[in-house]
Amino acid sequence: MAVVLVVEDDPVICGALVRALGQLGHATRPYGTALAALRAVAVDPPDLVILDLGLPDLDGADALRMLRGISDVPVIVATVRDGETDMVRLLEAGADDYLTKPFTGRALGARINAVLRRARAVAVPDLIDIGPLRVDHARRIALLDGTELVLTRKEYELLAYLAARAGRVVTRQELVTEVWHQPYAGSEQTLDVHVSWLRRKLGETAAQPRLLHTVRGVGLMMVRPS
Repeated sequence: MAVVLVVEDDPVICGALVRALGQLGHATRPYGTALAALRAVAVDPPDLVILDLGLPDLDGADALRMLRGISDVPVIVATVRDGETDMVRLLEAGADDYLTKPFTGRALGARINAVLRRARAVAVPDLIDIGPLRVDHARRIALLDGTELVLTRKEYELLAYLAARAGRVVTRQELVTEVWHQPYAGSEQTLDVHVSWLRRKLGETAAQPRLLHTVRGVGLMMVRPS
C-alpha cells in the first residue's frame, strides 16, 4: 500500500481516481487546488502524487516546479494534454511519469508500481549514522553506542532497510515485499515478530520508542533521537 496524494479539481474524475486507487490497495488524500496540495506535501509527505495540470489556482506545470522545490516525492502527471512538447517539458520539470486522460485503472496501477519501484531502489551507503546507531553496510554489522548488535540476517536486513530510509514512513507492505520478497498477505505476523526482536536489541519498546517509531495504520519510521 502507498499513500497517494491526488491533485484534481474535477470532482467526478477525482472520485474515479480515489475509487481506482482504493481498489489497487492504496490510501488516498484528494485535494482540489495546487496550493492545498503543496501545503499537505510539506507537512505530511505522501509516497506519490498524481497531479492534474488544469488546476483552478495554478497551472500544473508551475505547481510541479514548486513541488520540486520542497520535495522529491514521485509525481505522475495526469492530463488531457497529449503533445510531445508538453510531455518533454513536464518530465524535464521533474515529473516521474505522464498519463494522458482517459486511462484505465490497470494502466494507472502499472505506472504507480513502476514509479514506486524506482523511488524505493535506494542504495544503502556503506556507513549510516542515526544518533547512537551505526549501520556498517560494508561489513553488514550494526553498532549501538559503539557496541556491536547480535542480529540475525533478517534483523540486519530490516534494520538496514529502515536506516537507509530514515525520516520516511516505510509501509508494512513495502517491508514484507522488499525485505522478505514475499506477498504481503499472510506475512504480517512475521514482520511483527522481527520488529519486536529488533526493538528489544535496540533497547526500546513500541510504547517507548527511541529510534524505531510506529506510524499507526501505515508502517514504521526510523527517527534520529532528539
